[in-house]
Parts: sequence; structure tokens; C-alpha cells
Amino acid sequence: MNLHANPTDESQAQLAYRLIEEMIVTLALAPGSRVSENALAQRLGIGRTPVREAMQRLAREGSLRILPRAGAIVSEIDVADQFKLIEVRRGLERVMAGRAARLRDVSEEVRFRALADGFLRAAQANDEALFIATDREFNALVAASARNKYAAAAMAPIQAQTRRFWYLDFRRFGDLGRVARLHADICAAIVAADEPAAQAASDALIDHVEEYTRATLDDLLRKG
Repeated sequence: MNLHANPTDESQAQLAYRLIEEMIVTLALAPGSRVSENALAQRLGIGRTPVREAMQRLAREGSLRILPRAGAIVSEIDVADQFKLIEVRRGLERVMAGRAARLRDVSEEVRFRALADGFLRAAQANDEALFIATDREFNALVAASARNKYAAAAMAPIQAQTRRFWYLDFRRFGDLGRVARLHADICAAIVAADEPAAQAASDALIDHVEEYTRATLDDLLRKG
């Protein structure tokens, strides 16, 4: 990961958020570890003010817990709590996929076609890095093309926690090829402007998420 990436269309705060979140998701900043504004600013080569803004956003999303005058702690991941998250995520993603299929414009259609290709290439090559990058763009494009700021705002913290859980346990219980193809199916339905198919494809993806979350929890209970 390039911690000193130059911002293009990103503000310094957006860049700081993306890089810190990536460190949290990939466990470079492990759950329970203490972080400070100064240390992160030095590590990223970004000023303290945008780092502070990024940390506050991550705290709102639940990835950090701010300690008054003592920095912050990376939040623990509660596997059992993921089922509550999945329940809400299912409804929101269904709404957003359906709206994207109904409301996407021509330029967004082109981008969804490209994303479908990216997901299929990730599936064929079992390429985790390609999948993660494509998925990040997919989430942003669905949020934009759904044209519902309330759904997008509600999804942001859910997606943040989903990414953390995915990186932690997906390799053991998930199927990268399958999950990438399920994302490609959503893209294809949106391109086809088929709202019911987009909603059904979204449900199929969440079914798979629920499967590997259940497998993760069962494994933890056996070990406990």
C-alpha cells in the first residue's frame, strides 16, 4: 500500500480516510490497537487536520473509538453482531440496486459494464486485490446512480464494517470467485435496466454473505 499517494480528485481528508480505513480493514491497524493523530499524520505524510477529520469519520462509522485527550482505539469486530448488520444491509442494498437499475444514466451504464468485466476477471484469476478495488468503485457507483442520499448515508458505515469482516474471515469461509460473479450479476441487471433482477441479484449476494458469516460464527463457537 502506498501510504504517500498523491491526491488527485480527493481532498486531503478523503485521502486520509481512505488510507486509514485501508490499514484498519487489512489489519495493519489491528482491532484493539491504539492510534494517535500525530502518528498517523507522520505515517501518511498528511497534515493533522485532515487526519483528525478522517478519524472522526471512522469513529462515526464504528471503526475507531475516540478517547478524550488519548487518541483512539481500533474497534473490535463482533462476529455475532454481523447478523444485525446483514439484516439492515439486505434491505438497503436491495433498494439501492433496484433504484440504480431504474435511474442509471448512459455514462453510468458504461461504467457498470466495465465493473462487471472487472468482477469476472477477478473471479477467473482469483484476484483479491482486483476484487477489492472493483468492489470499492461498485459501491460508490451504486450509491451515486441510486440517487437517494439517505440510503447512501445509511450504507456508508455498514460497508465500512463489512469490509473489515470480509478481510478478517472471508479467506477461510468465503468464495472469491462466487462473490465476484454475484457482484457481476448485479451490474448486468443494472445495465439491463431490470429492477426486479437487480433486487434478486442483490439478495443472492447477501445470501452468500450470510452463509460465510454463519460459518465463521460456528467455527468460533466450536473453538470456544
